[in-house]
Amino acid sequence: PPPDPLRAGGAGAGLGAVTGLLGVGGGFLAVPALVTVLAFEMQAAVGTSLLVITVNSLASLVTRSGSAAGLDWAVIAPFTGAAILGAWDGKRLAEKVSGRGLQRLFAVVLLAVAGFMLADALA
Repeated sequence: PPPDPLRAGGAGAGLGAVTGLLGVGGGFLAVPALVTVLAFEMQAAVGTSLLVITVNSLASLVTRSGSAAGLDWAVIAPFTGAAILGAWDGKRLAEKVSGRGLQRLFAVVLLAVAGFMLADALA
């Protein structure tokens, strides 16, 4: 059955609030929200998360493009190009891993990042 729009809106609002508060969000919060709250399969959650990140990024780019500080395209262009190539490679690798395996790998990476952030905060 399709996800409930009210639950989807609630999950999106919660994710948006945490993103606005902490300055983070992206896939590491969106994917678990899509899997647990909306019962997405892991591959569908990853794809949906990437689409949401893309739309949010484009909206931010448009709103910040007129700022006085300007944009450093010497950094943005190669970073974006490498991210696109990495996404294509990640998609190819994800097709070789089961949804359950992908979920476990995601959990391990998330725990590792949390551990590094905790160590950095305590140092």
